[in-house]
Amino acid sequence: QVQLVESGGGLVQPGGSLRLSCAASGFAFSISVMNWYRHIPGKERELVALISSTGAGTNYADSVKGRFAISRDNAKNTVYLQMNSLKPEDTAVYYCKALLGRLTYWGKGTLVTVSA
Repeated sequence: QVQLVESGGGLVQPGGSLRLSCAASGFAFSISVMNWYRHIPGKERELVALISSTGAGTNYADSVKGRFAISRDNAKNTVYLQMNSLKPEDTAVYYCKALLGRLTYWGKGTLVTVSA
């Protein structure tokens, strides 16, 4: 059974940091491209960051470049999103997505709220 379970969300003050984790099981994680998306109510779901299967390649949305960092540990079947210098506009539900060939798997998301 395929599972992607996000964790690490919560309430943080502007300027603060959070580290999201996404634990994967039930599919070939080590050869999958992993992505973090976010969804702000009333807006389209946005690709935040992605990382290649080996971790050698990453890409980021312009809105988070220099503040967020995606990484992965293939031995633990886990992908991470380190979020620094958080802003109120980063408030969203964050989802991880696995892309394995033509297969796509999504987690259920974790809520990040940035507020004073």
